[in-house]
Amino acid sequence: MKEPSPDDALERRRWLAQIAGVPRGTLETALMKVCGGSDLPAFEWLRAPETGLTMVRGRIGGTGNPFNLGETTVTRAVLRLKSPDGASTVGVSYQLGRDKRRAELSALADAMLQSTHWRDATRAQLIEPAKRSSIEERQKRADATASTKVEFYTMVRGEH
Repeated sequence: MKEPSPDDALERRRWLAQIAGVPRGTLETALMKVCGGSDLPAFEWLRAPETGLTMVRGRIGGTGNPFNLGETTVTRAVLRLKSPDGASTVGVSYQLGRDKRRAELSALADAMLQSTHWRDATRAQLIEPAKRSSIEERQKRADATASTKVEFYTMVRGEH
């Protein structure tokens, strides 16, 4: 197996971030479409979904000294997927919350995106719609915020 290039690693980080924001139902539907409506591909668990706690850190003002904000629940999963062409890929997932099925689907999506057999279909059915949805949601928030903007008009008093 070849070592991923820095560009591959950056692309993978981007799709993992996209997958993290996709609701479970949408994720499952998209992966079923990639598989032609049939069952999801078989895989081997390297680490079955398990839930634990992780420390959330913050920074004062976003750039200042770090501090411990608190703990949050995280579910992780790691699996190995063999594609029909014999290639093997490892998918990982860390999801906020306790949804083990969502962690499983996210790890499966990660593995499918690394596989040449499923990559293009997974991008088309999952990543591109997730990007569009993310952009639309960001625009809705910006529009809602803009509607509350107040512009103050100040008249200059003339001194005689």
